Amino acid sequence: MTKVASHYDQVADIYDSRYDESGGNTYYSHICSGVMRNLPKDAKLLDLGCGTGLFMERYLRFGGEVIGLDISRNMIVRAKERTNSDVTLGTAEQLPFKDDTFDCVSSVLAFSYLQNPQGTVEDIYRVLKPGGSVSICTLGKNVFTSAVPTAHKIGEKLHVKSVGMVNITERYYKQDELSDLLISAGFTDVSVKRRSFAHVSLSPSLYSIAKKFEPIIESKIPYLAFNMCASGIKPKN
Repeated sequence: MTKVASHYDQVADIYDSRYDESGGNTYYSHICSGVMRNLPKDAKLLDLGCGTGLFMERYLRFGGEVIGLDISRNMIVRAKERTNSDVTLGTAEQLPFKDDTFDCVSSVLAFSYLQNPQGTVEDIYRVLKPGGSVSICTLGKNVFTSAVPTAHKIGEKLHVKSVGMVNITERYYKQDELSDLLISAGFTDVSVKRRSFAHVSLSPSLYSIAKKFEPIIESKIPYLAFNMCASGIKPKN
């Protein structure tokens, strides 16, 4: 995880240009809406892998309280500036919070970096209050994402400064893998759905075309969508 932290320290200054401008904003908003729909509003949220605070900012608009956690010091600085909220330096694999602290937990595009996802999901369960919810978005496994590791290796050798362009062992999940993670940790009402066919990495012209077909892909051929949105509830009793 030290390599991931170092990478995001280096790209913190360009992170928002990828996800908060033009097509990147449209892409990010689409996956965020998939996460947001499974979270209560006006509650206390923990956002794991909060980055520069883009999702935190969205949640704050609903009147809730947000605490962020990230492994990159430079990302934390920007998240604090953006949201004026508490942001903690740390890893999602060992959450530095007490039991039954949060009403909900979110994570957007950070789960693929986890080396022990089962331990993280169990710790999320621990810090949630009874009745609390978890909602995450992460990379799904399909024919497109199978080529990503190779692209990352090439990009790293060429010293490409781009968000996510880091050669590590990432996890790309199948629907049943995410479902099993949540269920085995004790979550109920588990839901896992694929989301987003129009990817931020596409050229503007290809992105525009993919966006037109996205609703059809998500409903009729979901395997071709890039990301997974998963959610669950911690039982009250």
